[in-house]
Amino acid sequence: MLCCEQKALHAHTFCTAKTHTHSEHRGRNMGGVRGILLDSSVLLPSAGDDVSGDAVLRSGADFLLRKLLYSKIPTGISHEQDLSSPNECLLQETAKTYTCPIFYLSLQDDISSEVSRVWEDNGGCFIHVVSSFREDLYHGSGWLKVIVGSAEKRPSNDFEYVVATGMSSISIHKLEELPLLICNLNKKAMGKEALTVGYVMKPSREEDFAKRGAFPLCPTQNGLIFLPLNYGLPMSSQLKLVDAVLHKATDEILAIDMDSPSEFSDRVTFTTNLQELQRNIKLQLDCCVIDPFNNIFPILDRLKIQQILIGLETVNIQGRHKIRAPHFLKVDSFDEPNLDQRLAEANLSLPNIVKPQVACGVSDAHSMAIVFKVDHYKDLNVPLPAVVQEYVDHSAVLYKFYALGGKIFYAIKKSIPNADTLMNLFAEKGLKPLHFDSLKSLPVAKEGLSANSCQVDLELVNGAADWLRRTLDLTIFGFDVVVQEGTGDHVIVDVNYLPSFKEVPDDVAIPAFWDALKEKIVSGKSKQPTETS
Repeated sequence: MLCCEQKALHAHTFCTAKTHTHSEHRGRNMGGVRGILLDSSVLLPSAGDDVSGDAVLRSGADFLLRKLLYSKIPTGISHEQDLSSPNECLLQETAKTYTCPIFYLSLQDDISSEVSRVWEDNGGCFIHVVSSFREDLYHGSGWLKVIVGSAEKRPSNDFEYVVATGMSSISIHKLEELPLLICNLNKKAMGKEALTVGYVMKPSREEDFAKRGAFPLCPTQNGLIFLPLNYGLPMSSQLKLVDAVLHKATDEILAIDMDSPSEFSDRVTFTTNLQELQRNIKLQLDCCVIDPFNNIFPILDRLKIQQILIGLETVNIQGRHKIRAPHFLKVDSFDEPNLDQRLAEANLSLPNIVKPQVACGVSDAHSMAIVFKVDHYKDLNVPLPAVVQEYVDHSAVLYKFYALGGKIFYAIKKSIPNADTLMNLFAEKGLKPLHFDSLKSLPVAKEGLSANSCQVDLELVNGAADWLRRTLDLTIFGFDVVVQEGTGDHVIVDVNYLPSFKEVPDDVAIPAFWDALKEKIVSGKSKQPTETS
């Protein structure tokens, strides 16, 4: 199924079919946690905290508020009337930043009556989070009081215990533990339908997904609950709560040694955090990983991807346009005396586009150059080893395709001009190599897209996407396609893992994202051996 979204490039719409969307895109609470009230005592530093200077939030407060901001669970702040002026200003600023209403309460107030005026009562429970010295605060009937920092010793499985017994209060050590409790309560309310996805990625990427509604703590309409994994807490106990782990391991790469003769998995050095995650995942045999770390290694290597893409020949049908890999050549040194001969043997004519063999995860993976003359290879400032790739004339039109499970979406974007246009633009500069960072300064054409430039064969690309999904065994990936002028060849020039698919409208993309994850988890569980097998 193919859908597209245009970034106001021109007035045409390119959709071959409408993607099925759920009638309701907002998460269902299903009797789980319906509201969270954070008392000022857990947000503001206590007398014993080592804090000086301006008023600041307590350790862990920012972490928790960021997670709750896009959780689809109403969140508020409660505090007494007699706060100091700096602290009250800080709470007001915090409430504005995280869109939390403030409830002014005293020890005698019935919180439930105050909150019901603001939040809809749709079943489930409210949570009131207080510090140990405010645990006598009256929280109303039907509430769960969560006490932070209590010295009370608790059983290691108390999250499960409080869910099973219906206790009215529970103690946790840190604010960062609250998402685990919320997850457990919501999972209990959902019953066997619920599947929990623990996710981990760099903060900026996580926020981009979260603000689009991709990671709610309350259940989605297809029964997923998302739990942010926290390296500051024991990872083993967190993984016991989840059915699957969604990761962006390419965010956690420290180095890749392309010169090593060992297996690719041994050439990649991940952060200590990711290594800890990998170790703990191995102990959870029934935990689905989206996607297995070994499956993403080909995406890290541009040479490997080019070699895999050669297999697209099996997708082509005689008498129609073909989809293919670009011509390419690996180069270990730009000073090779017979480089021009090697380029010719690889069917590479000038200009060429030169890319580092390392495709992502390191700082210079996107440092590229367009080379107009063979002499330009000398002293070329592109990291080695490198992949020289065919420069395809494509009318400055790039198709970005996104595979979310079995659904395919695409967007159309402006791209680099044809070779003759590019050479004319830079002729006055002596046609020196054109260096650029593909994430920041791609030299795109200034003119808009022409009406006859968007002639992509969607059926052909759909077949290629299915082939890539089977070959790479990835759940969510992206790939870029250009259509060669003259021949009509569809050339896949890039493949990437877990892209943001930000060009696809959220009300279409996010349900498709959830469906892709659930399909992967359910499929993985069906392949696990049973106790009697």
